[in-house]
Amino acid sequence: MRMRRKKHLEERLEACGDKIIFMDREDRSFAVKTSDSILDLRALFGSDRPIHMEIGCGKGKFICDIARQNPDINYLAVEKASNVIVDAVEKAIELGIKNVVFLRGGAEYLESYIPPHSIGRIYLNFSCPFPKKSYASHRLTHHRFLEIYKAIMQQGAEIHQKTDNMQLFEFSIEELSHSGFGIKNVSLDLHSSDFEGNIMTEYETRFSELGQPIYRLEAEII
Repeated sequence: MRMRRKKHLEERLEACGDKIIFMDREDRSFAVKTSDSILDLRALFGSDRPIHMEIGCGKGKFICDIARQNPDINYLAVEKASNVIVDAVEKAIELGIKNVVFLRGGAEYLESYIPPHSIGRIYLNFSCPFPKKSYASHRLTHHRFLEIYKAIMQQGAEIHQKTDNMQLFEFSIEELSHSGFGIKNVSLDLHSSDFEGNIMTEYETRFSELGQPIYRLEAEII
């Protein structure tokens, strides 16, 4: 079911000002790669601090919390749904968070906007599992996306994934391994583990209250 368009959405997005960048492309091909739209990240943030990225930031709880806890890191938050990202941007503005910039658009366009080898960490939190096999290429840990991430990640950078979906988790491990990532710190029940410093997302709070295990891994470029 498609999400109903929010009232005054365009006005709200416009009011977000320079906190949001629109990654608009007429050609929705994964092959879209240009150089004229590459962002100057130093100018964007006004500093040379490390840059981390969340892909699929939803309504922004995770990105706002982690940005407030780590003021010495700059964050890019990616979300393709205007109806959703507007809540995240407004939340960051309301909280006065300065070290987050939002990108509205699909992850397939990241190479057209992010300088090569500039991202130190990518967070994939509760991405859509696309359970039908025919939609496997839409999963954010499909090898086509992983090649995009590798192009923008620094050597030794990491992907941190959390999901409640065991099938997606198993798929991710296989895809990451075949794409040249080393996998570490795997948890099959995050909230019953001794992992410290976990920042909850909206979905994670809901799933954990239902008693569902949360799967987590870290994958490093090797």
